[in-house]
Amino acid sequence: MSSPNKASSWSALADRWLPKLVLSPSLAASLLFVYGFIAWTAWLSLTESRLLPDMTLSGLVQYRELFDNDRWWTAVANLGIFGGLFIFCALAVGLLLAVLLDQKIRAEGALRTIYLYPMALSFIVTGTAWKWMLNPDLGLQKLVNDWGFPNFTFDWLVDPDKAIYTVAIAGVWQSSGFVMALFLAGLRGIDDSIIKAAQVDGASLPVIYWRIIIPSLRPVFFSVLLILSHIAIKSFDLVMALTGGGPGTSSDVPAIFMYQFAFTRGQLGLGAASAMMMLMTIVAVLVPLMYMETRSAKRG
Repeated sequence: MSSPNKASSWSALADRWLPKLVLSPSLAASLLFVYGFIAWTAWLSLTESRLLPDMTLSGLVQYRELFDNDRWWTAVANLGIFGGLFIFCALAVGLLLAVLLDQKIRAEGALRTIYLYPMALSFIVTGTAWKWMLNPDLGLQKLVNDWGFPNFTFDWLVDPDKAIYTVAIAGVWQSSGFVMALFLAGLRGIDDSIIKAAQVDGASLPVIYWRIIIPSLRPVFFSVLLILSHIAIKSFDLVMALTGGGPGTSSDVPAIFMYQFAFTRGQLGLGAASAMMMLMTIVAVLVPLMYMETRSAKRG
């Protein structure tokens, strides 16, 4: 018969090591399939790999070739346009919808479901649907022309100067409902007594939201900016389904550049270099946001 002290020591040992044993497979998988492949991609970007990997280091040759490639800079410029519009508009629309739903309106549950539904779709489905709607021969333009407005045109999808904006429209449509859900959760977590006290002092509802409620949603803004930035930088399937990067390369983005050069043009090293530049962009966005949020939390 074991003593109470021995049973207690076994229990303490289990409490100490059991969580580590449970989490160790996930940790090992993350180290291998996430950070391991990141390290492998970084290595490939320093080689002259073509169709197959060549593990011989060659320095920064691929990065110099990347920066001399005009198509890469076109993709970067398109990412700047798409990312800026996508993040700003999705944030603004999501916040507006959250504020409207926070007024305890009727059928709030149904409206919340309708706004959230696009997020349940894949970007491939979203891109395909918007490709039909924005096709001048099938969608919005044809519908308005059939209504008796023959001079109406909306050919952004086939216009090289405007194709990237159609990608932003589709992205905002899909993601704004998710942003709304995050902001609405933040709004519902604010103490009602703060709002009532401000109303007693004579503050109007718009002033309360602008001066009190929205500034208190700083952690939600941080999460939204982080998620939307990540979606924008790695955008691939939405662009491929909607425009395919065209017309020409007018809506090309770095993710498409990386895929095509690495897997269809047999320039694996150049594709790896572009992938590392995308990773550096994500880090460049992530680190300042985390620093500002940590600094604000310490001040609070």
